[in-house]
Amino acid sequence: MAKITKFKQSDVEIVAKKRTFNGFFKIDEYHFRHALFAGGQSDVIVREIFERGDAVAVLPYDPKLDAVLLIEQIRIGAFNDDKSPWLLEVIAGMTDGSKDYEAVVKKEAKEESGIELNNIEFMLSYLSSPGGTSERLYLYYGEADLSQAGGIYGVPEEGEDIRVHVIPVEQTFQLLDEGEMDNAATVICLQWLKLNIDAIREKYRTC
Repeated sequence: MAKITKFKQSDVEIVAKKRTFNGFFKIDEYHFRHALFAGGQSDVIVREIFERGDAVAVLPYDPKLDAVLLIEQIRIGAFNDDKSPWLLEVIAGMTDGSKDYEAVVKKEAKEESGIELNNIEFMLSYLSSPGGTSERLYLYYGEADLSQAGGIYGVPEEGEDIRVHVIPVEQTFQLLDEGEMDNAATVICLQWLKLNIDAIREKYRTC
């Protein structure tokens, strides 16, 4: 196996950093140099970074129904999409500095869908778009009773208008294969479920 040696944070010199926008979201301008693969240092590079903070997302699954819960809401960043700016998504929210990610996941699930989560399991974390934002997402799987799930949820003061969908797993996989799920957190969560669904189902067959 090939050994890959990475540079470290200490191989980057921050020459200057200033906040250029401080609204609902924040933008910082970085002036930096970094070590070069061929040796030496780069010239000073200037980049604007969207400082969004960390976020969590969760895919609720009901083992009795063999179904998942997805939410639908408008995303203005998808306004120019050919299909619709209303997206089917996993439940998600900003951590607002909290490191108790499971608590944030439970709060978001209640606010955005009205459900209680059980047996929360960490999937993975990833940087959403490190060329332009510092945001890191932490993805979770959670079991829930979805037999009564449905309706309209969200926090109106935060501009949320969220519709809840309970969808059989196999139909969800079909929608994924057809490209209907096209936002990263949802795609990754469903791909994780696709890889693990046989083991999850087997666990409940043997209970």
